[in-house]
Amino acid sequence: MQPVVNTPKKSDVAAIRGIRFGQLWRREWQVKQQGAVQWLYPLVLFLMIITLFPLAVGSEPQLLQRLAVSAVWIAALLSLVMGVDGLFKPALDNGTLAQLVVAKASIPLWVLIRLAIHWIFSSGIVAVLSLLAVPLFQLSWFEAGILMASIVAGSPMLLMLSAIASSLTLSLKNGAVLVPLIALPMQLPVLIFATGAVDLFATGLNGLPILALLLAGSIMSVLLMPWVIAQTLKMAWLN
Repeated sequence: MQPVVNTPKKSDVAAIRGIRFGQLWRREWQVKQQGAVQWLYPLVLFLMIITLFPLAVGSEPQLLQRLAVSAVWIAALLSLVMGVDGLFKPALDNGTLAQLVVAKASIPLWVLIRLAIHWIFSSGIVAVLSLLAVPLFQLSWFEAGILMASIVAGSPMLLMLSAIASSLTLSLKNGAVLVPLIALPMQLPVLIFATGAVDLFATGLNGLPILALLLAGSIMSVLLMPWVIAQTLKMAWLN
């Protein structure tokens, strides 16, 4: 008589994976809330740039409207790059990454959760704050809405590129200085396409294909980049 082997049901496997995902999400969410001062710095930088820019350029409405999209996007890009130097360094220093590797946890899933939470506290808030371009740069609500949509569509790709730069410089002594130098050249095409899409809408043309291209690039980055970053983090931990 053959022994009966109890194979787990699909629902049980899904529940186990859900618990692991929930635990990782709660932990990273708590860690992010505890470091509130750190993620507030990029937001303050964004607000300072878009607030001081009209004061430096002047109050001419047409000039402000022409420069609004570029100014907001540059501020969003700089604030995003500023906040990525501490994405994985604390996890390497305090042993969190080592525990995940030893426990054979899903490093790509952890990377994805960590980046998703970082996006919520950085680019997600920046996308909402970009509506300040209406009173500061005298943009219309339609243009401000398209600007916010472009940030939502393109910022995940920017974050993934910055995360790759952060993981590559993780084992270096002064790696935080190199992160912007590595990330910015890769992010410039995203900046050009995003500002171009908003300008097309402002002139009455259809910029939806460019926004769709940005969104497709962000989706591909979210699906593929966590695996690349996970392998880079493992190599940094071994070194």
